[in-house]
Amino acid sequence: MAGRSQPPYRPRPNYSSSSSSRSLHPSQSSRNFQSKNVNSSTPNNNNNNTKKTSSSNCDKAIDADIDDIQNLPSLVGTCPFMCPVEEREKRERLRDLAVFERLYGNPRQSSPNLAVKKFCRTISVKTLQDSDVRPLSVLEDTLNYLCNLLDSTEHSFEVVHDFIFDRMRSIRQDLSMQNISCSRVVSMYERMVKFHIISQHKLRRCSGSNISSLSYLNMEQLMKALATLYNLYEANRTSESIFENEAEFFSFYVLLHLDSKTQGTGETLSLWFRHVPSHIMKSIEMYFARKILRYFKLGFYKNFIHTTESEASYLQYCIIEPSINEVRALAISCVNYGGYKPQPFPLLALSKLLMMKECDVESFCNDSGLQTSVDEEGNNFLPTKQTTLIHPKGGLHKYYPLESERFERFSVVL
Repeated sequence: MAGRSQPPYRPRPNYSSSSSSRSLHPSQSSRNFQSKNVNSSTPNNNNNNTKKTSSSNCDKAIDADIDDIQNLPSLVGTCPFMCPVEEREKRERLRDLAVFERLYGNPRQSSPNLAVKKFCRTISVKTLQDSDVRPLSVLEDTLNYLCNLLDSTEHSFEVVHDFIFDRMRSIRQDLSMQNISCSRVVSMYERMVKFHIISQHKLRRCSGSNISSLSYLNMEQLMKALATLYNLYEANRTSESIFENEAEFFSFYVLLHLDSKTQGTGETLSLWFRHVPSHIMKSIEMYFARKILRYFKLGFYKNFIHTTESEASYLQYCIIEPSINEVRALAISCVNYGGYKPQPFPLLALSKLLMMKECDVESFCNDSGLQTSVDEEGNNFLPTKQTTLIHPKGGLHKYYPLESERFERFSVVL
């Protein structure tokens, strides 16, 4: 789909300290982007250091986070490699090479086929060159290279994620500096959003002291990438046409509101829905997302679990997954308090209700403070009316997969 002739696109800044700027408006024009000078031109007579910094405009450094690059000149990148030669040579000298960038494992040697430009939070206007920025075709090749690393088994997923995470931010940075907004960029952002969703899914299965931090940062970048993607959809929209995957990517924002930690990252859904094009609101993907959200809010645990299994795409399931245990805990509570004490609930029936293996149901009940029993025929049961039911602080962190042959056959290619 070709974009319309329009002013240069610059994604609007996201996630500033004010709540109003954290909204993901799908229809907000990119032309509303407002640049803001980082260094004030008005000297502060009470602070000599501030005055000195303000007068040294040529030496100022600009905060160059992904979607908020400010005061940069218009660029057309000319770097033909995944990493500029000067940066690669410098990082070779400093032994600042990731394991994926080392030639034959040598921490002091890399190659143009291995080194990938790192994300840089501060960019000096004085030294910025076109040769430091990669053009669109090189950025696409770099993204292809990174996506192929996602299934690497040579290193732990945390290591793989950390490398791809940083280098994808650098790709977005180069795109933003050049104000590129064509449909090819839309496709790139869709792939990067997929990466963050799948990473969040895989990080839940990892253990380590830094997993919580990795998950938090990954979710933060997911929301930023989604915000920019929605603006790109709007910038490239012609008439009532939509991109092939647009409805599904809009549904992600709705499903992210299942998690209470994510709900504060944007405006309320009722306001957000007003900006969503009507043809997207009427899509199957958006109808599914709204239905799942309604089941979750109303506590319809059976409908929630079974509708997810039968209708969710794999990426939608990856977002919904953390809420499944929460819904299962509600189901266990209803069965425990609503059952008859003389009639314990069969674990086999409970496993079908919760879509879990029977052994996992028993473990799940024990984690929730409930005891199970076995009858004379060897059948497992859950005695009801137990007073030991607990809801662990922070939720149940142990992973209990959704028993589904459909999801087992899913495979997502970035």
